[in-house]
Amino acid sequence: RGVLYGYCGEGKEVLIPNSVTSIGIWAFYGCSSLTGVTIPDGVTSIGDCAFSGCSSLTSVTIPDSVTSIGGGAFSGCKGLADLDGFIIIRGVLYGYCGEGKEVLIPNSVTSIGIWAFYGCSSLTGVTIPDGVTSIGDCAFSVCSSLTSVTIPNSVTSIGERAFSECGIQIVFGKC
Repeated sequence: RGVLYGYCGEGKEVLIPNSVTSIGIWAFYGCSSLTGVTIPDGVTSIGDCAFSGCSSLTSVTIPDSVTSIGGGAFSGCKGLADLDGFIIIRGVLYGYCGEGKEVLIPNSVTSIGIWAFYGCSSLTGVTIPDGVTSIGDCAFSVCSSLTSVTIPNSVTSIGERAFSECGIQIVFGKC
């Protein structure tokens, strides 16, 4: 019925068939040799963790027909990270692979996805820019060294357990 539930191929570059309308949860999870994916027009959604753990993935073509991208869809996709270690797709920060201890999230980010910084144990401080409206579930969970987060007034939603297992001081808005 148009849902791609999984991929077991050996290809490094994958062109998803035109018959696909939705990419299911965990569909490409852990395909560490995958380097590129082209999603055809007609696909409307990408499920949670669909490409999670695809560490060699360096290129994803997402058509405008995709209106929904699930949480953690690109977490652990180190090859998609920018020079500072951020994995940002369509304004959503899906992951952080950098080594900075004090992080300033780029102004292009409008939302911090679920598990975006999960387990970044060396992270000590984060500044979130104006314009970010939401912080996903478990976004900073298990960041054991995180002690300071500055959250702007533009944030209207903070997900469950977003800061669990952190020794944290949160500053809201500007002083």
